[in-house]
Amino acid sequence: MFVPDDFDFKDKAEKIAFMKKYSFATIITVKGTIPIATQLPFIIDDTSGKLLLRSHFAIANEQVEHIVNNTSLVIFTEPHAYISPSLYEKRESVPTWDYIAIHAYGKARIIEDVDGKIELLEQMISYYEEEYMEQWKSLSEKFKKGMIRGITAFELEVTDFQGQKKLSQNKSKIERQRIVEHLEQSENTTEKDIAAYIKNELE
Repeated sequence: MFVPDDFDFKDKAEKIAFMKKYSFATIITVKGTIPIATQLPFIIDDTSGKLLLRSHFAIANEQVEHIVNNTSLVIFTEPHAYISPSLYEKRESVPTWDYIAIHAYGKARIIEDVDGKIELLEQMISYYEEEYMEQWKSLSEKFKKGMIRGITAFELEVTDFQGQKKLSQNKSKIERQRIVEHLEQSENTTEKDIAAYIKNELE
């Protein structure tokens, strides 16, 4: 990832918190010379001293064959906004885009055992919709085993991760305040989210 000094996202704990908040990410792996990608929800686990990303593919997804022996890239990104040059003080300005992104790299291991797959699914239920757990536990074992046969669960240990937090840090305080005010008025929730990040950097 190319990261200009002004936009370097350095704080490890903050990067992990961002990954947990925006945990629907894209995993990219090379097949031969061609990158292939899948969008997946992830569980981010940093409790063991390692940074682990857990998820599952549909069993028919060909990317499964390449995630163990090859390094994958998982991209976490979500809030972003077009920034108009009309918000800058100088007339000789150009448009840009503010955004936050994390690139995480690592090799995966396949979770083969049934108990491990169930544990992963229940972690995802607890994280994404805890209320569903009661319904899940009431489902028949036949149904659950059928679901498990249809997925390939995996765990990826992150060996490197980089972040970019491009929040108009190279602009004046007045310009950044204008950007925040403009984005806060937007009906687009993504633009409001990035406004909150820019505002936080100003405080």
